[in-house]
Amino acid sequence: MHTKTITELAKSLRAKEFSSVELTHAYLDRIKQYSELNSFITVTEEQALTAANAADKALSLGNAPLLTGIPIAQKDIFCTYGVKTSCGSKMLDNFIAPYNATVVEKFNQAGAVMLGKLNMDEFAMGSSNETSFYGAVQNPWDINTVAGGSSGGSAAAVAARLAVAVTGTDTGGSIRQPAALCGITGLKPTYGRVSRYGMIAYASSLDQGGPMARNAEDAALLLQAMAGFDPKDSTSVDAPVPDYQESLTNSLAGLKIGLPKQFFSADLNPEIAKTLQAAIAEYQRLGAEVKEISMPMLEYAIPAYYVIASAECSANLSRYDGVRFGYRCDNPQDLTDLYTRSRGEAFGAEVKRRILMGTYALSAGYYDAYYLKAQKVRKLISDDFKRAFSEVDVIMGPVSPSTAFGIGEKIADPIEMYLADIYTIAINLAGLPALSIPAGFVNAMPVGLQIIGNYFDEARLLNVAHQYQQETDWHKQTPKGFE
Repeated sequence: MHTKTITELAKSLRAKEFSSVELTHAYLDRIKQYSELNSFITVTEEQALTAANAADKALSLGNAPLLTGIPIAQKDIFCTYGVKTSCGSKMLDNFIAPYNATVVEKFNQAGAVMLGKLNMDEFAMGSSNETSFYGAVQNPWDINTVAGGSSGGSAAAVAARLAVAVTGTDTGGSIRQPAALCGITGLKPTYGRVSRYGMIAYASSLDQGGPMARNAEDAALLLQAMAGFDPKDSTSVDAPVPDYQESLTNSLAGLKIGLPKQFFSADLNPEIAKTLQAAIAEYQRLGAEVKEISMPMLEYAIPAYYVIASAECSANLSRYDGVRFGYRCDNPQDLTDLYTRSRGEAFGAEVKRRILMGTYALSAGYYDAYYLKAQKVRKLISDDFKRAFSEVDVIMGPVSPSTAFGIGEKIADPIEMYLADIYTIAINLAGLPALSIPAGFVNAMPVGLQIIGNYFDEARLLNVAHQYQQETDWHKQTPKGFE
């Protein structure tokens, strides 16, 4: 059962080849069997089986939504009523969410079964899933390497077939980078396409939830359930949601692909570059046209991002003070002691680092020099993309400068870790949609191809990805030992 896609599972459930309860048991058993991957923080076995029972009843009546009875898992950044929502932090280790995030609610309405909550970098701050209070997630392709971050638990769970599909969030590459390192498909939608209500905030102008699955077809089904306007979210965009399945089979003849020369510079690993060029050649065989483009402002994306993201993180994380919810230090002497010790004891090193950077950038005398200037650079980066999309339909390039690196290899060097997101960050600054699909292997480790689209053009991205996956089988590969 665990080898099937969402589409295949939905057909089997309706054909009564097995029940949702049987399917859920199968996935729960695999989660227990491969617990050493550390991809789950919380497994909601009782809740999942109750939901599966309800799904079987709904299926027996007919006309149930397509995702009815399908076992998925949620990144532990989405609030789930009555279930711990930790955001990978000691600060929220005791926090039981009193409501559902809109994304969670939408999947409940679609009939999906939640298996549990997935491991992640603390407050989504990291590129390797090593900053989690609950420990690093292992990559199923090589358990000595990272799964990527911050949605590492999500990517590892799909790669190891512990869930057929999952949710992730992407602030600077946190869906696409772990998807690339674990050999799955991950989509970061346009900013505002998916509600952020109930999604614990890191950087409010950058965060975006999205689907992670085996292939583009499954990602389309998930996005269909997730997308849409939400009046509870002031950043949600009131725009029509197309049928993402409908355009999957469109021909790619005449598709114009832009290749930024800044993405294919000497800094890119030659073996990864060779793998991506082979994938792009496949698109040419399918009728697409390729054009080199220049986006000179991309080189400023990392400094601009880390000023903006850290500033927003500093503001968002000020709510964790030991007073209202979350961790509280023992026997505080006074209010100042309560604040400082609660935050000092509960936040990890990377979160503290970003809070300090952000507070500094927003402080008197530095706001104009850092934060305001970073926002101006952000506009220039966005303008670069606008010019590019006046010439091409999609942009392609690498997701990560390397394949999965060793656990512990970069954790002591923050700058080296930040550079892991060098190809993904600009897309978040511009608010554009982008996805990662498996495009081959280098030294037996997965390589992802990044495809970037214009605003609200997720349907085209999914179509472009799906057509490639009809011609290749990289997305069907399973890590050894997890078949």
